[in-house]
Amino acid sequence: MRILPVNFNNHIFNSQTRKDLRINSFSPNYVSDSFTKSEAVSFQANTSAGNPLKKLKGLKCPYFGVEMISGADIARIEKRLDKCFNVKDAVKVLSKYTKYMQETEKKMYKRFAEMAKTAPDKTLPECLQLWYDEAIIKLKLEEFNVLDDVDKISLKLSPENALAVHAKTTRCRQIILANDKTDTFKRKILLTSLDDIKPKNSGNEPAIFEKLKDRAVYLPTSGTSENAFIVKYADRTQQEVAKRILRPSIATIEHIQPNSLDGKNAIGNFMLASAGANSMRSNMPLLKFIEMFPSVPKKCQAYIDQIIELIHKGQLKGNETYPYKIQTKLAQESRGKISLDLSEYKYSAEQAAKAERDFYTKQRLKASYKRSSKPV
Repeated sequence: MRILPVNFNNHIFNSQTRKDLRINSFSPNYVSDSFTKSEAVSFQANTSAGNPLKKLKGLKCPYFGVEMISGADIARIEKRLDKCFNVKDAVKVLSKYTKYMQETEKKMYKRFAEMAKTAPDKTLPECLQLWYDEAIIKLKLEEFNVLDDVDKISLKLSPENALAVHAKTTRCRQIILANDKTDTFKRKILLTSLDDIKPKNSGNEPAIFEKLKDRAVYLPTSGTSENAFIVKYADRTQQEVAKRILRPSIATIEHIQPNSLDGKNAIGNFMLASAGANSMRSNMPLLKFIEMFPSVPKKCQAYIDQIIELIHKGQLKGNETYPYKIQTKLAQESRGKISLDLSEYKYSAEQAAKAERDFYTKQRLKASYKRSSKPV
């Protein structure tokens, strides 16, 4: 299967597990039609048990707190964006969907909206090209700040490993300064190359090395930096740039315990999360992700509150134990950092289990009746 959203330069913790991005779309046909081949990402994780979640609408991302868009809805929006050939027209369409935009994308939308007032006939790439020179300088400074921090942390490693880290960061700086579009710097260049270095199993070196890699994750991407967005998309088409504003907000199936770390294909291991957040977390341990985004526990509580409300309204039938399963899984994966409050849920754990049994009993009886009613 192919992933919908454009390449967000995923957080990667090792070369083996970076293949596991755990993102599902809602419509396979829409996937192949709407994303360029170079930006599609293959993945193998089975998420069939999450199908009931895909029917839910209006949920906010449990990581970023922004309302998500279904695959079917984004397909309709993108058909309208395909007919927009300047910044004015694109802004007019996008203006109706600002509540779905994530932080960086909303900032870019506001810049385009201002440009629509002064130069309405310019294309979105032309706007980006106007901002490009300033953006690329600022982007390099953002990148160098992180690389400098990585180098400082590496000084606490053994001399051999410190030198190895400096060699990696030096190569990154060379790529950044070269301005060679055929050999551009991407965050994964550093993240994957650091996996070649083996910290000594003595003293605090393993912990120091983990701290070093944690800092490297903060290298800017088009999903976290306006400057990176401008530099990356200045040479893209009008339609690519317009669609990129909303694609991180597509609702996707997220493994709480990553598939690469033995996470099961079970609804109790799944949440609906935005493509941007899903891609950003990738196979990152949930505890580390919370360190990057301290508001995640609060956002997860808001997510489960919405789920409870939907169940009370008769949705997600046959999955009444889902809030309890998610409560347990999030507590496990976050080591207690996420402790969901289910006090507003009308079902006790026992009542929820009974409601599920009753539902599936009725389903089996209905199926049996239909089979017996068929003429011989």
